[in-house]
Amino acid sequence: MMSMDQTAPTRFALPPMRYGSVPAVDARSWIVISLASVFGCNSGDFVAAYLHFGHWHGLIPLALVFILLLAGERSTGRGGEAWYWASVIVLRTAATNLADLGTHNFNWAYPWVIAGLETVLVLAVVAVPPRLRPVGSDRASRPATDGWYWLSLLTAGTLGTAIGDCVAEEFGLGTGIGTLLLGGIMAVILGVGSRSGWATKASYWLAIVAVRAGGTTAGDFIASRSGLGLGLVLSTACTGAIFVVTLLLWRAKPSGGAAPATAP
Repeated sequence: MMSMDQTAPTRFALPPMRYGSVPAVDARSWIVISLASVFGCNSGDFVAAYLHFGHWHGLIPLALVFILLLAGERSTGRGGEAWYWASVIVLRTAATNLADLGTHNFNWAYPWVIAGLETVLVLAVVAVPPRLRPVGSDRASRPATDGWYWLSLLTAGTLGTAIGDCVAEEFGLGTGIGTLLLGGIMAVILGVGSRSGWATKASYWLAIVAVRAGGTTAGDFIASRSGLGLGLVLSTACTGAIFVVTLLLWRAKPSGGAAPATAP
């Protein structure tokens, strides 16, 4: 691992969020990310279907909301983790529509979509020089939410959505069995990553993809008639409520200082 000052110059200049706005990479954050993934799957479909944006036009307002969230976090200095988690939900919502745009609107084959997104993620995460991915000083590692981080998060979310849909549709496992399978894989990856302390970028982003894939089949299972059959509106409301209530009831431990955020 390599320790660097978060203020080091980058090619993808975007001011990171404040230290207090970014959650530590621990059990709490992974559970909340998992809930955000399920909620984001439903919210993505809700934006496309019930707000009548489709998979393409909804990306524009989502991008504007994301920009406003980043600007609001930097300008107000208040709100804590709410800024981060709201930004995650917006990106997860966009990722759902991006994946569906490729596989449903453009009818690109799942293997090609998955392979292409894997390539982009590798380039964004692995091929980026270390100075763009600062790590190191805080024992409770926190993502350095620069431009590369958000690009990687969007790509990982889109990739996870495509994988989840591929498992359920292309492999014919359905959303129920697909959720069990991907949930098991997710648990193994999270267990291994936690033991290693998320020592590498690869372990962190592999876990993000696994969480997104499992969240996709879980969200579809809750909404679809072949699953719990709640319907898209009710499932979006329920998964969103569970996500928000979890954040309100399970508060993060005090950071104990204003150290720079770090990333695996």
